[in-house]
Amino acid sequence: MRSTVPKQTPCKLCPLKKMEVFRAVSPQELEFIEHFKSGEFVTDVGATILAEGSSGPHLFTVLSGWGFRYKMLSDGRRQILNFVLPGDFIGLQSSMLDEMQHSVEALTQMVLCVFPRDRLWDLYSKHPSLAFDLTWLASRSERLLDENLLSIGRRSAAERVAHVLLDIFRKCRALEMTTGQKVDFPFTQQHLADALGLSLVHTNKTLQALISRKLFRWKGGTFELLDEQKLAEAAKMEAAGPQFRPLI
Repeated sequence: MRSTVPKQTPCKLCPLKKMEVFRAVSPQELEFIEHFKSGEFVTDVGATILAEGSSGPHLFTVLSGWGFRYKMLSDGRRQILNFVLPGDFIGLQSSMLDEMQHSVEALTQMVLCVFPRDRLWDLYSKHPSLAFDLTWLASRSERLLDENLLSIGRRSAAERVAHVLLDIFRKCRALEMTTGQKVDFPFTQQHLADALGLSLVHTNKTLQALISRKLFRWKGGTFELLDEQKLAEAAKMEAAGPQFRPLI
């Protein structure tokens, strides 16, 4: 990871806060967040942002870029827990449990807003509404893990692949990262296999079967959604409603 750089994006000019997906904050909350933020990190591709077993002094909000959370077995097998996108808050686990129980790696170059962990109590004591937001974010992470466990435990390979691809596309669309029905996916089939508990060969065969049904295209890193309703049916996934959420 690169060194901290001076503040470059004032919170009041944050491009994420202009998006409809994020809850508006009050002027007082915005002022607190502005003072809570200590700077920004710019990471390189493949950088370890947080390591399992560590207890770093910082918390982060992703301003731009992609990453992923994962756990690794001693023999090198990796389970990707979920992909990290702009607006996601990471590092809270080390504040509550003294150390991280998973790692976070950058898939692309990332810009991270940095918050000192030792000032987190100020947020809870002075701004209960922001403390509720952190609780909401923690609950959302729990819900995402519930979905992942359901996929690995009960969904078929085709349902798993369809579910994760449509879920990521919908998140990207809410974050205004799509162009029409297209979005650039920086992850590989190996990342997808590690997220779904499938072999690379099985993942590839499943992808090709779904592509042959003209549900989507995925070529050269560009994913194009062709039939959202049928892909949702293949994933056993309900229609997506508004997903308003907090932004720290």
